[in-house]
Amino acid sequence: MTQRILIMGLPGSGKTTLARELQTQLQAAGKQVGWLNADEIREQYNDWDFSESGRIRQARRMRELADRLTAYDYMIADFVAPLVEMRNVFKADWTIWMDTIREGRYADTNAMFVEPEVYDFRVPEQNAEKWADFAKEHIIDNRRRPIFDWKKETVEQLGRWQPWHAGHRALFERLLKKTGQVCIMIRDCQGWQGSNPFAINQVKSAIKQDLDPLYQGQYEIQVVPNIVHIGYGRGVGYTIEEEKFDDAITDISATKIRKELGLK
Repeated sequence: MTQRILIMGLPGSGKTTLARELQTQLQAAGKQVGWLNADEIREQYNDWDFSESGRIRQARRMRELADRLTAYDYMIADFVAPLVEMRNVFKADWTIWMDTIREGRYADTNAMFVEPEVYDFRVPEQNAEKWADFAKEHIIDNRRRPIFDWKKETVEQLGRWQPWHAGHRALFERLLKKTGQVCIMIRDCQGWQGSNPFAINQVKSAIKQDLDPLYQGQYEIQVVPNIVHIGYGRGVGYTIEEEKFDDAITDISATKIRKELGLK
């Protein structure tokens, strides 16, 4: 049975580029892969209705076309799919969200776009070869990404991350082994003490670029105030401990990195 792969995201986010690369890599792995591009289908049917009802109709057409083409192992469809209703109509087996830009080139689409809560992979950068390879391996093996569970026991990793570096990743990987998921907390401290030059969005981006795609679903990022003291009363079900590393990790210094970048 043909599996439907939806690559969605704002115009200009890299959907078509990733679709082309994913098709190439799946075919190189011996799979039969079709590809439906939304603009080509609109042109074929002369349907340029970008109202909500028009978009939902077009998503239904994409689903119907995918269902007819049964000779393929996978059918890739790349379209914006700004509405939840469109995604529900298409009923993808795999959803890849191209989360690479904050705004596309069309104001009406930007206003209409609802960030997905349900997806298999979130792509934070335009690196088609890397992400196609990652998605291909997971899709062929039918390996779904973990889903962060807010009720599950979780490790907290608190810091400034100015900037996030290899030592922080090493700490994350060790903490992850304790419970299987980590909440990375970013202290909101840009400019504090005449230093800490990176804004929250820059820190978030650096963390995601480092940890994704390998650890998607195994961590959450939360912004917190500029916390300088942590206190607690009697034992309430958690521990606070310092993780020790060898010199190769301990000697990595965010201060040195900032100096090399010409920053305080």
